[in-house]
Amino acid sequence: MIALLSIKPEFVAQIFAGTKRYEFRRVVFKQPVKKVVVYSSAPEQMIVGEFDVEGVIHNSLDDLWRDTEHASGISASVFYSYFCDKDSGYAIKIGNVLRYQEPTPLNKIYPSPPPQSFAYLSPDLLDALIQPDGTARRSDQACPVPDCVG
Repeated sequence: MIALLSIKPEFVAQIFAGTKRYEFRRVVFKQPVKKVVVYSSAPEQMIVGEFDVEGVIHNSLDDLWRDTEHASGISASVFYSYFCDKDSGYAIKIGNVLRYQEPTPLNKIYPSPPPQSFAYLSPDLLDALIQPDGTARRSDQACPVPDCVG
């Protein structure tokens, strides 16, 4: 399964630089997800790449922070502020990353506003975003619509 995640541009930059190896979420997938398509939220508002999911950690906040802080890309205060009303949280472990050469506007592949948490995407979508040589397709090419929203 493939998921679309909205991520703030500052964290997107860290993910593709390799300094952020965990993406934190208050809510996570119910289906097993192998790949995440990265939507860089405002002001960029583009699909910019993807990463493989190496696993998802669910734990108490203190344990989650202790286990991930070394590669979190954020401070403890940002972490605890994000999870302020939660007792536990999720960390998506980021595997191989691929930054597309040409970002794609979200509305070319996704018919709704960006998902607040995530959306499941059709596997055909990934084929439409990536050319055989691994580069991103031009943003003016039509792509299939996702088959289901999470």
